[in-house]
Amino acid sequence: MNKKKLIVNADDFGQSQGINKGIVKAFEKGILTSASLMVRYPDCLYAAEYSKKNNLGLGIHIDLGEWMYSNGNWISVYEVISLDDLKAVTEEINKQLETFYHITGKNPTHMDSHQHVHQREFIKPVFLEFAKKLNITLRGCTQKVNYCGDFNGQSLNSSPLHDSISIINLKKIISTLPNGITELACHPGIDVEIQTMYKIERAMEVNSLCDESIKEEIAKGEIELCSFSEITF
Repeated sequence: MNKKKLIVNADDFGQSQGINKGIVKAFEKGILTSASLMVRYPDCLYAAEYSKKNNLGLGIHIDLGEWMYSNGNWISVYEVISLDDLKAVTEEINKQLETFYHITGKNPTHMDSHQHVHQREFIKPVFLEFAKKLNITLRGCTQKVNYCGDFNGQSLNSSPLHDSISIINLKKIISTLPNGITELACHPGIDVEIQTMYKIERAMEVNSLCDESIKEEIAKGEIELCSFSEITF
């Protein structure tokens, strides 16, 4: 496949009103084409309804916990279940998938997870099995879709990397896309009201995603914006 296709996917849809606001703006005014829904939060109902009415591609963002880097160590912000308990992991993923179907009326177009827990070796096979059953993509686990996580405002130890979410860097990412389909992950938000280690960066992302020069870069590169729902797997 020589043509370049780009899925711009926002994580955390439904986690809060501020995150919803940022994702909606990036979709309506920018290059966003897809989102991953967190179903454990009240604001997921608005997110699901918005997706239905506006044809925003919607996958699921499995939420098993969140961790933050502090004083040289990763500490738990919250844990939904123990990641060491495969039975509990399986049951929780299934529960969140059932909730997704209940509030959207359909299966997700793709699957990923909060803070990439699905990439942990012990539980990755569980995620892969669910993705296989649903015939959907699991982020970073298929050759059919290249995953790009370079548009991120923090390093692995939570240090600021604001140049990475600048307009300049986003244009660089777009101009160097490989042939085929690429998923570019992002985390937009406006006036984010929840406690999270990735906060001020969200508005910066919205600014870059909505900049007119980014659309021009996509047009210049003859890149087709699409969502997972438009791709046959």
